[in-house]
Amino acid sequence: MKVFKFGGASLETIERIQQVGKIIEANASGKLLVVISAMGKTTNELEKVAQNYFMRKREIAAQLLFNIEQQHIQVAQSLLGDREHPLFTQLQQFFTEAEWTLGEKPLRSYDYYYDQLVGLGELLSTAIVSAYFNQVGITNTWVDVRDVFRTDDNFRDANINWEITELQVNQKVLPLFNTANIVIAQGFIGSTDQNESVTLGREGSDFSAAVFANLLNAESQTIWKDVTGLKNADPKLFPDTIDIPEIAYNEVIEMAYYGAQVIHPKTIKPLQNKQIPLYVKCFLDMSLPGTVIRQDVDDRKLPPIIVLKKNQVLISITSRDFSFITEDKISEIYEIFHDKKIKINLTQNGAITFSCAIDNNPEKIELLIKALHGGYRINYNEGLELLTIRHYQNGLIDKLTKNRNVLLEQRSANTIQMVIK
Repeated sequence: MKVFKFGGASLETIERIQQVGKIIEANASGKLLVVISAMGKTTNELEKVAQNYFMRKREIAAQLLFNIEQQHIQVAQSLLGDREHPLFTQLQQFFTEAEWTLGEKPLRSYDYYYDQLVGLGELLSTAIVSAYFNQVGITNTWVDVRDVFRTDDNFRDANINWEITELQVNQKVLPLFNTANIVIAQGFIGSTDQNESVTLGREGSDFSAAVFANLLNAESQTIWKDVTGLKNADPKLFPDTIDIPEIAYNEVIEMAYYGAQVIHPKTIKPLQNKQIPLYVKCFLDMSLPGTVIRQDVDDRKLPPIIVLKKNQVLISITSRDFSFITEDKISEIYEIFHDKKIKINLTQNGAITFSCAIDNNPEKIELLIKALHGGYRINYNEGLELLTIRHYQNGLIDKLTKNRNVLLEQRSANTIQMVIK
């Protein structure tokens, strides 16, 4: 058993969908579970539907949804040719579900409606790809992952109920391999015990594949991307990046924690727990070796790993009575951040000041300031960046911070982090 995951970039054009078919066909001799994301920028477009609906701009939301429907019907027709194919009825059912949501008044949280609408993209893409593959002889079975992945109701960042999900994988997914070697499922989505759709966090399709790999005791998981493998930095931000042929689970967890966008932060742990290797390969050229992520890789062979998080805010919190920031106050501050669902990217505290870097989310920052206002004074700087270097070298630090102001710095034996302006 192997698990493959294909992201939206691999489905952006008809030619790329056909290329995905070639990759699957080349690996179809064994059992293969394939997790597929929404096509291209569909998730972004569905987010606009959710935003307009929640702002009670229903006509705009309905028009945006109609545009998405037409785009997907056009792709399906280009691939299948036959408008009488049962796929088109299935697509219509998905859009009818979304239209029912748009017909309601938004009485619940935005996150709830986000999940009812935005997860549509994965259902559409997988249904189209599955039907096309069956038509060209790549026999497969399609499964609605909402019938498999049971979660809590933490909308937009739902947590898997592993016990129930494992039971449903055994009952509903494993038997499908008795009739076909290939099963196609969605990433990113699941459902509560009330059958309400949820999403697992942005870029959660990697994690979905890891959940399947863990519960199916897969031989390996492969994430197919439009890059040649992992690099030591984002090539869009830094010149002269270096390929990383192999890297340990723990190192990738560190990279993800510090903000690297290549692998979803939650993806690694389910694989590490069962020692399942994770391959990152290029769907544009399947012959390239890519990167393997596994246990026991010597980190002394790694180049410096650079992660840059943009759009950061540095917040400084001081008690109104200028008393020391002791354990009780730190505990209170952390509790407020937790309550507002704000992730702290870097912290540092002095005698009377607690400082931290967070992502710039104006709505959440406003709520945070209101919650802290009673006992604390707050100052903050916007428009900052958080630079993290693993396995750093002094010359590299000087190069990357030249002509920049370092507002906060933390350094350990392996890692340096700086908030820079």
